[in-house]
Amino acid sequence: MSILPDRIQPLNDQGVQENARYVLYWMEQSQRAQHNPALERALHHASETGLPLLVVCGVTDDSPEEATLRHHTFMLEGLQETQKRLADRGLKLVVREGAPDDVALEYAGEAAVLVTDRGYLRHQRQWRARVADEAPCRVEQVEGDVVVPVEIVTDKAEYAARTIRPKIHEHLERCLQLPESVPVETPSLNLDVDSGRSLDDIEAVTDQLDLNRSIAPVSDLYPGGASEAEAILDDFLAEHLDGYDENRNQIHSHAVSHMSKYLHYGQISPVWLAQQVRRAEGPESDVESYIEELVVRRELTMNHVHFRPDTYDSYTCLPEWARESLAEHADDEREYVYSLDELEGSTTHDPYWNAAMKEMRETGYMHNYMRMYWGKKILEWSPDPKTAYDRTLQLNNRYFLDGRDPNSFANVAWVFGLHDRGWKERPVYGKVRYMSQGGLDRKADPDAYVEKVDRLATVAQST
Repeated sequence: MSILPDRIQPLNDQGVQENARYVLYWMEQSQRAQHNPALERALHHASETGLPLLVVCGVTDDSPEEATLRHHTFMLEGLQETQKRLADRGLKLVVREGAPDDVALEYAGEAAVLVTDRGYLRHQRQWRARVADEAPCRVEQVEGDVVVPVEIVTDKAEYAARTIRPKIHEHLERCLQLPESVPVETPSLNLDVDSGRSLDDIEAVTDQLDLNRSIAPVSDLYPGGASEAEAILDDFLAEHLDGYDENRNQIHSHAVSHMSKYLHYGQISPVWLAQQVRRAEGPESDVESYIEELVVRRELTMNHVHFRPDTYDSYTCLPEWARESLAEHADDEREYVYSLDELEGSTTHDPYWNAAMKEMRETGYMHNYMRMYWGKKILEWSPDPKTAYDRTLQLNNRYFLDGRDPNSFANVAWVFGLHDRGWKERPVYGKVRYMSQGGLDRKADPDAYVEKVDRLATVAQST
């Protein structure tokens, strides 16, 4: 299947640069060698020009607080495998330390065409805008991070899943197609360019980066890379897809696919993932429930960051009704008020919340239902809603492997009313949805969850 035209966007008016040495794929968001439309589009240009394809990726540490050893180890594990898979196709991947846009422009000077993938966050858009403006050749962006490209779904920020769902489903079937693999006619493995960092020793690479080393890798639990994602998915489809719709909110169960972290780093394709789930032997209700989470709910969050580029990660992104209601209750008396250190250290009065924070801190993951409970309690136990929002976002970005993602930015904002409606008014929360420890007891088995977290943390701490 050829690449859906809606996925391809020219970013400048430049033509093909003459006397070039190669076609360049600047790999940034879609860090994979398989099911990657940007890669295949670049190979199409290489075939047309008769030039080799060079792939480059810049690794930056310019945000030390959120650029943690955990995040970079997972990413580099994925890039290590991507480099090997590309080499199997005869393609060179250069991984360089530096700002991704700087690295792309360094190699753009000798490129006939520069192709890149698509990122939705503010800094990713700024990187691409600068490269498009300064590169001496044609620059194209190819969407590989969502199933249905955001612009063909709607032209505005959607209010909720119910408003975006029919718009996504209108285009879903034609977008569930993977690109054909383009033959490599001119290998690039021996191309004479600065080959960057060797990824044979990931620790040697991270040692050269300015990272927050207090947050350790969790490779014994969740190693990075497409092969790991494929193996985890195979186990999920065989053992846990059946019953997913009923069990996905059971916090002690294993009815989770763990794909969010691999999607976050572009190590797997969401289109490929949707296809795998649809082909699995599972009840239709479970398959459709998973597709709802993967496509509708996840791409609602892409819509959020795309149409709110300046505010998606700030308190001002919340709907007006939520901000007004929270402001009316900002001075309400709170039964418990904790400092950020007390929250981060899991020293609250609530053993279930403490377990959730422990899971996040020690493993880089938290069951999605507990993420909701975790965030709601930060709202309840902080001195005011704006402080609560900032704390929730800070912890989210620091510890989660899938933090700093459109999905997590929107999920943090959901805690405070985004993509939701007003509920019964109550102290502190106002009309924002409330969650209680009693509700957790009724709907799940939190004691079993605490035991599960203790087991996982033991594995993580043994690394």
